[in-house]
Amino acid sequence: MKILVLHGPNLNLFGRREPHIYGKTTLAEINAQLQALASEPGVALETIQSNHEGDLID
Repeated sequence: MKILVLHGPNLNLFGRREPHIYGKTTLAEINAQLQALASEPGVALETIQSNHEGDLID
């Protein structure tokens, strides 16, 4: 099973941008948690982040 997670604009700022609202967890930490959850045999997780929505759609 292949899983693709698309992180949109400004999500690369998690942990730095308004941590009192969004928390201190970074996008790298979120991706690591997702990878741990998807660590079963036969599961391939890919995460992509872009600040340009068009890149994610194309």
